[in-house]
Amino acid sequence: MTHPSIHARTQPDKIAYQMASTGKAITYRELDELSNQGAQLFRTLGLKAGDHVALLMENRLAFMEICWAAQRAGLYYTAISRYLKQDEIAYIVQDCGARVVITSPQGADAIAPLVSTLPGVAFFMVDEPAPGFRSWDKEAGAQPTTPIADEVAGYDMLYSSGTTGRPKGIKREFEGNAIDVPSPFLRLLCERMCGMNQDSIYLSPAPLYHAAPLRFNMMATTLGGTSVIMEHFDAEQFLALVEKYKVTQSQLVPTMFVRMLKLPDEVRTRYDVSSLKGAIHAAAPCPVDVKAKMIEWWGPILIEYYAGSEGNGVTVSTSQQWLSHRGTVGKAVVGVIKILDEAGEELPTGEIGTVYFADAPAFSYHNDPDKTKNAYNDKGWSTLGDVGYLDAEGFLYLTDRKSYMIISGGVNIYPQETEDVLLTHPDVADVAVFGVPNEEMGEEVKAVVQTRDGVTPSKELEAKLIGFCRDRLSAIKCPRSIDFEAELPRTPTGKLVKRHLKDRYWPKKQAAMA
Repeated sequence: MTHPSIHARTQPDKIAYQMASTGKAITYRELDELSNQGAQLFRTLGLKAGDHVALLMENRLAFMEICWAAQRAGLYYTAISRYLKQDEIAYIVQDCGARVVITSPQGADAIAPLVSTLPGVAFFMVDEPAPGFRSWDKEAGAQPTTPIADEVAGYDMLYSSGTTGRPKGIKREFEGNAIDVPSPFLRLLCERMCGMNQDSIYLSPAPLYHAAPLRFNMMATTLGGTSVIMEHFDAEQFLALVEKYKVTQSQLVPTMFVRMLKLPDEVRTRYDVSSLKGAIHAAAPCPVDVKAKMIEWWGPILIEYYAGSEGNGVTVSTSQQWLSHRGTVGKAVVGVIKILDEAGEELPTGEIGTVYFADAPAFSYHNDPDKTKNAYNDKGWSTLGDVGYLDAEGFLYLTDRKSYMIISGGVNIYPQETEDVLLTHPDVADVAVFGVPNEEMGEEVKAVVQTRDGVTPSKELEAKLIGFCRDRLSAIKCPRSIDFEAELPRTPTGKLVKRHLKDRYWPKKQAAMA
């Protein structure tokens, strides 16, 4: 049995969560009492098991306190990105059916317009509440610190990042479990494969509203360890924190690896990272050269997994497996991988097609039966829309998302490979590759590049990057032209929002179909 409430009895004064920059922290005893008070408040507001709450706030201690309050009250809790626009936030609040919304002063401007338009929702704010908001601190603080009488496990109900359209809510079936029943997959990944336990110091560098950071932070305290939460990611600060706190595990995304590798050598070697025992990464394919350099630097401690918030299938690759199957995202540990062609027929080893999972947990998109239906085939196998292939030993390799595929002169081109090559050029900080209209070929390959600090975009640089690409890939995979942007549109979790770039190059009617 593992749960923060249990650790509150066995190690009450141990730090459960600590903020990296301010040093503010809460112990297991404080986390237990604060989450009990939050659960009590939810009940006084009339919320029962299976109801929904939503929160929008920056990385802070209250974020985790509220999630644990909802978890032990049997509620679905939806964490919303504070980087979304007002209409996107309103859509999620209404779509998930939140009866309570909790924010911070930093989220006031985004949430305030909803207060008058959603009269059936109770709006709270931590710290000093703005006009129209109730005080979470005051009302929760007036509640008993003892557990509610009807504790039952709640679940996160998170929304996809919306990189290819409207965010989709992924709702898990309510099971009525005891509050100390952990996720079997998270235990496999965190405990068995990454070595997390009650002695772990876990460093969290990403926004908490995203599935992986939220779930890994909750698993760290489920196991009795300590989480150090960064307010926002900074490459050098991450390394400094590993040295300062003797961090043992962390969960990152490939963009973070790229930023750390592009630090000057004297900065990268300044910090002792030898305490790291496990570095979990996912969210986007990691370029082969980037991962190889990270393993060379940190040692064979990287563990990669491929999965979506949908939870319909999971692959895992250790560093040792990756080194003998370079580029893989691992073998299936949940579900059975099937690679299908456009007609829905299984493809042989080595051939590229859409990745499906068979014999895997079912999922549904909340309030969207059409999207749910389209994620499944007639055999009941489900897909996230990614494209890839299997090798002879059953290791999966991703080539791209199906929606990003470029069709030029009838030839399918997957831009991930081109992006990975361009990203290795020393003048490139970030890159996006996608198809743009071509009257003769249908589509042609376009690259948009963010240059490294101190590098000036120019026609000469464009030619140099195209030549660099052609030296390493067939000409059809290389960009015909390159544009430059000061910064590419990535979510705070590192996912590239390619549609924000692609739509600029397509007439509106075509963009909707592209």
